[in-house]
Amino acid sequence: MKKNKLKNKVCVLTSGHEAFDIRIFYKECKSLFEAGYQVYLVAGSERDAAVDGINIVSVKPGRSRAYRFFVKGLSVLFKAIKLNADIIHFHDPDLIPAGLILKLLGKKVIYDMHEDVPKDILSKEWIGSPVIRRFVSLLFKSFLNFACLFFDGIIAATPGISKGFPTDKTIVLRNVPYVSFIENIEPSPLIKTGFSVIYAGGLSEIRGIRQLIEAAGLLDDSVELWLMGGWEDPVYEKQCAQLAGWKRVRYFGEKTLEDTYSIMKRADIGIVNFLPVPNSVQSLPNKVFEYLVCKLPVVMSNFDYWKELFGECAVFADPFDPVSIAKKIRTLLDDRELRMKLVRAGAVLIENEYSWESESKSLIDLYKRLTGGNSSETDNGAGEQAAVY
Repeated sequence: MKKNKLKNKVCVLTSGHEAFDIRIFYKECKSLFEAGYQVYLVAGSERDAAVDGINIVSVKPGRSRAYRFFVKGLSVLFKAIKLNADIIHFHDPDLIPAGLILKLLGKKVIYDMHEDVPKDILSKEWIGSPVIRRFVSLLFKSFLNFACLFFDGIIAATPGISKGFPTDKTIVLRNVPYVSFIENIEPSPLIKTGFSVIYAGGLSEIRGIRQLIEAAGLLDDSVELWLMGGWEDPVYEKQCAQLAGWKRVRYFGEKTLEDTYSIMKRADIGIVNFLPVPNSVQSLPNKVFEYLVCKLPVVMSNFDYWKELFGECAVFADPFDPVSIAKKIRTLLDDRELRMKLVRAGAVLIENEYSWESESKSLIDLYKRLTGGNSSETDNGAGEQAAVY
């Protein structure tokens, strides 16, 4: 059988995410490959590899900010230059200078904004005092607006993030679930001893993990809090592990995406307890959609935006108040009919409005505009083995 010849070469860059990030690898890179693009992903990984047609070009992983901003970013840029792709698609604000350099080298450049960074800066205490953070936020916003004038495409994860950018080259690509992928995963055979409430994602202070653990401590022994993901700060992890509610925590660590969904399907309730920092109150957290696809009722922070979007398939609690959180969990555990009602409403919401299968069309349309409508000389094909750089 004749091999398909992929035509347009895409180089996806990230300095702040690992190679198998849900949005970057499983959704965007796979969708681009299926559309006929030759996809290279430059990302944190121990080695080069070709996975599901995606060529992963490794840069040494590292968690420190200094390494990410000054060493990893340069490494990503140099590898992107060597790959000599037709389209550059980068995902992190610290790669904006790299994006501008690659634009000067004649590349088509897309910036994919996962967060409203100027707002995010306001909650970053490590930057300095609130006055300094406001100044840095305004400075970055000016730089961002200037840089985006030169980029060929802008992708925003929420409608709010897209505001203020040129409408003719900006699309919204929401963090909606890859429904068919999740549905094909079997539930885990793990042994349960009672009810389980799951949170899967980054474990940090602004995600309200301390309050979740304290709420678990207010519930009886029949309820477990399942935590999955990596800790952002070892000091915060130690503080959480010393809380009285930790005895009700079952910590799974960091899992593959397949294992995450497999375990999620065995839980009884999904929970998202983000604190109301500026970048969260109008966010679209991926985990909520994943819980809904896994047929879980959800407890969420009582943000107005979330109530508007998810009011039919979730209950809402004060994210600062463990008592409020525990009461909402208890309400769901005691009312099977309410749980089923929320699950049914969630299924309708996913089917009608939120699936990656539909959302990805916007991504492919953007690429077609940038490549004159061409992705490949054939409909599909296998990617080339990534070279070692």
